Amino acid sequence: MLKAKDIMTSGALTLKPETDVATAAQLMLEKHLNGLPVVDQDGKLIGVLCQSDLVAQQKSISMPSLFTILDGFISFSSNEELEKEVNKIVATKVEHAMTPNPVTIEPDTSIEKVADLMVEKKFYTLPVIEDGKLIGVVGKEDVLKVLAK
Repeated sequence: MLKAKDIMTSGALTLKPETDVATAAQLMLEKHLNGLPVVDQDGKLIGVLCQSDLVAQQKSISMPSLFTILDGFISFSSNEELEKEVNKIVATKVEHAMTPNPVTIEPDTSIEKVADLMVEKKFYTLPVIEDGKLIGVVGKEDVLKVLAK
C-alpha cells in the first residue's frame, strides 16, 4: 500500500508570511502548484496558501444577515467571520491570505486517507510533517501521478 512518503514532493517550495500575495500567485502559476506551505523564520509550518485563498480575494463581501427585535439589530453571523473574510479579500501579504493551522499528514499516512482528505474535505495541499518538521507536500498532482503509472 502506498503511503504519503512514497508520493510526496520532498524539499517543497515554501513561502514566508511576509511574502507579497502577487509574488506568491506568480510562483504558483509558474510552477503549476495548487498550494504552498507557509513557514515562519524558524521553518515551522504556520499555514498553507492555496489557489482558492487567492481566488477568494476576487469575491464580493457577503453582508451579514440582520433582524430587528425591540428596535435592536441582531446578526445571524459573527463579526469575527466577517472580519476574516474582509482581511482575506484585502490581503497583500501571504500571512493575511493563507489558511492558518492547516491539516497535515504524516509520512506513513495511506494514499487512501490522502484521497479521502482531498475529496471529502477539499484539502488539496497536504503538508507532510515528521517530528514537528515539514518534510514534504502531497498535492493533487502527486496522487494523479500514481494513477498515470
